[in-house]
Amino acid sequence: MANQVISGIKETPQSITGAARPWGDFLDLSAFSFPSSIADATTRLTQNLTHFRINYSIILSILLAITLITRPIAILAFVAVGLAWFFLYFAREEPLSIFGLTIDDGVVAVLLIGLTIGSLVTTGVWLRALTTVGFGVLVLILHASLRGTDDLVSDDLESPYGPMLSTAGGGNDGARGDYSGI
Repeated sequence: MANQVISGIKETPQSITGAARPWGDFLDLSAFSFPSSIADATTRLTQNLTHFRINYSIILSILLAITLITRPIAILAFVAVGLAWFFLYFAREEPLSIFGLTIDDGVVAVLLIGLTIGSLVTTGVWLRALTTVGFGVLVLILHASLRGTDDLVSDDLESPYGPMLSTAGGGNDGARGDYSGI
């Protein structure tokens, strides 16, 4: 059990950095342009948030770490909270069971969110962390809406309208009427 935990902790940074998109693609200045419309900006935003989600998470984590570096107790608290999130939510493959009672993932998430908020308030960095995350999210939304998506891998991108578009040009699957005569 302990060996599995240690190997899981060792593999996590490699899997996170391996899942990140190349930073050269992320920061490619030739890919930036103003969107032609609100719909174009929304499409860019969704596609870039999907494609570069690990890069965005890394940036927000670094910004938060820089913010918390002046408060060592906050760093310790957030390492503990981060470990709780990792072991109780992200690293589990089977449902959480305590004393034979199975706990739903939604309940675990709500409890962990409460723990996170409690540690923010207790350590006295809630306003600083909230400001940093708010600023980071604003910068990331700006990046995602200004970066063009023409050079991104198309099979990686999910359209926000996926279910509607998947049947738009498809054949008759028997559930829908044949409208070819209209």
